Amino acid sequence: MDNLLILEPMPDQETVQHEEFQRLIDLSELDLDYGNLSDSFKDLVRLAAHVAGTEISLVNLLDAYTQWTVAGYGFPTGNMPRKDSVCQYAIAQSDPLEVKDLMQDERFMNLRSLKSNPDLKYYFGLPLRTKRGYNIGTLCVLDRNIKELSPEKIELLKIIAGEIVHRLVVHQVMQSMHHKLEEAEQVNRRVAHDIRGPVGGIVGLADLILKKGEKNKLPEVLNFMSLIYKSGNSILKLADEILTGNEETSAPDTSVLSENELNLNTLRERLLELYQPQATDKGITFDVEIDAMQADRPFPKKRLMQITGNLISNAFKFTPPLGGVTVQLRLENLENKSLLHIRVSDTGIGLTEEQVSGVMQGKSSSTTGTKGEQGYGLGLQLVKHLLDGLHGSMTVVSSPGEGTAFDIKIPIPLPRPQ
Repeated sequence: MDNLLILEPMPDQETVQHEEFQRLIDLSELDLDYGNLSDSFKDLVRLAAHVAGTEISLVNLLDAYTQWTVAGYGFPTGNMPRKDSVCQYAIAQSDPLEVKDLMQDERFMNLRSLKSNPDLKYYFGLPLRTKRGYNIGTLCVLDRNIKELSPEKIELLKIIAGEIVHRLVVHQVMQSMHHKLEEAEQVNRRVAHDIRGPVGGIVGLADLILKKGEKNKLPEVLNFMSLIYKSGNSILKLADEILTGNEETSAPDTSVLSENELNLNTLRERLLELYQPQATDKGITFDVEIDAMQADRPFPKKRLMQITGNLISNAFKFTPPLGGVTVQLRLENLENKSLLHIRVSDTGIGLTEEQVSGVMQGKSSSTTGTKGEQGYGLGLQLVKHLLDGLHGSMTVVSSPGEGTAFDIKIPIPLPRPQ
């Protein structure tokens, strides 16, 4: 009997989009700063290159728009448009992707990233898979010569890829624990401050009644109020100890940022460092403006890099060469809360009313960029998802041919008590 070739049915577009969105959520929940991960993996990329016997080893993470090389051996870290990467194919499958000669494969021979490195031939990429089964990136090895990896070497590379995912998860857990500790300290300070006011009033009232009770010879009342006075003073002393202890263990100097904090200055620096190369590559201007009066005030960086980065990448996608993208950052102090304002505006092709409505409903669809950039239209959906988790809001002002402006407002904790 002849052998039969059974072809699996191709997933429909809706399924592909759902899978991609879940993949992006898994990546965003790690809450990574792509520019600060190299030290976490430099030993593993070196080990992977030695195991494979290749000149190059990379850890790449792929979001909706960009491939981020967060660690590299024999090759610099950096980023490139996702559409120009080989790893976009590797994350689309469960098994490793092996390409003997990149320049002889029609999928890759016209990629701009390879045209600038035409001597690269061999590629072997292993998906970095989360516990939920989504590929957030790759561990890949490359060489200028065609290679042959033994099954034993491939198994070792799989172990290294697993360790990379494990370290990413540990990083996430440590970030979460650190954030919870900071939140607990904030609550601790706030409770101590809140206690002082009402208890101070009780102590003052007890003192007043004690003085009047002495004049009116009311021994029972005096004994009762004496107890209130002593108890109130004990609580006040405890509040003072809490406040003093916090000031000693965590300096109230708001110019000193913790690992999980940013201020407008540092956020501006990170955005320029990460996204200026993409702007230069496309030939558009990119600027980040901040409110100098609030430049040093700290706030949690949770999800901010993912939210702002996706908006910037989306703006780049739809802004033609010689156009511009501007990010404006400021803090607004209200009566009982503060708001972080993020405005990302561009001089791009703009959106129709229907497209704006889709963005606001978290149902934006894919559109080709000004230089043919492709995508699933999920970057803005992810922004909406992340904002909902932070109780933030988004408004969009746009019209075809006149650019687009995204206005984000995110509630943040009030300044640290002094």
